[in-house]
Amino acid sequence: MDEFAQVLRAWRDRVRPDDVGLPAGAGRRTPGLRREELALLAGVSVDYIVRLEQGRATHPSTQLLGALARALRLDERERDHLYRAAGAAPPSAGTVPVHITPGVQRLLDRCTDTPVAVYSATWDLLRWNELWAALHGDPSHRVGIERNVAWRTFVEQDDHVTHTPVDQEAFAADLVGDLRAAVGRYPEDAGLRRLIARLTEASSDFARRWSTAHVAEHRVSRKIVHGSAVGDVTVDCDVLTAPGSDLRLVLYSAAPGSEDAEKLRLLRVAGTQRLGIADCAAVASDPPSSGITIAR
Repeated sequence: MDEFAQVLRAWRDRVRPDDVGLPAGAGRRTPGLRREELALLAGVSVDYIVRLEQGRATHPSTQLLGALARALRLDERERDHLYRAAGAAPPSAGTVPVHITPGVQRLLDRCTDTPVAVYSATWDLLRWNELWAALHGDPSHRVGIERNVAWRTFVEQDDHVTHTPVDQEAFAADLVGDLRAAVGRYPEDAGLRRLIARLTEASSDFARRWSTAHVAEHRVSRKIVHGSAVGDVTVDCDVLTAPGSDLRLVLYSAAPGSEDAEKLRLLRVAGTQRLGIADCAAVASDPPSSGITIAR
């Protein structure tokens, strides 16, 4: 673990606090993140970070390695080296990528005036900004399959976000078709297979749609988000694909000068102050074990 401890410390030193949405503060004795800050971003104890850097903790889990790679903003080669140095196999090309690339993270950091979230190709919720959390409520309390919008759509029938009847039908069809396309691209992803099995068992509507073998991509929709600090907000949802990573950036917008655009402007003040979450753009829990979450 000597190599692992060395690269972990070196990569921690090169990340500036403001790179990850943390205040720099005065009197810092380290050029990069403190151990406490890395522990916060990765969702582990400070003591565990200390033991990793001293080579006293062996065989960290792949979930932790993924969280460390995201917190340290590693590119794919660095992420793979971190895995190998820890004695673990890097993520397979046959499974859904969940690593947030530095370029995607920079785009997320700079989008402060519109709600933005980052999803995997099978729509795992990976990261979001403050305005997204202000509009939807902080997603960090959701765990496992609770983060899966296919599950929330077909099983929980969550009404936090609504569409017109026509748009709802198109959304549901494209959601299932998007999952079908993901199965073709990532046949080795066990989490994806488990999710499809659970959805098929729990929802006759999903099972019916899945049986049609429809293949599609979810790209654009209009929806109403209910229950924010400024009331209901109607937004246009656009999905952009990050080249080379198969990550999706989901952006909400409203027509300039519209009442909904004014609500989003007010939400930047009222909603984010109400949240009191300074690091929600930089911190997200590990992807759900189901392997899938999709933006609604």
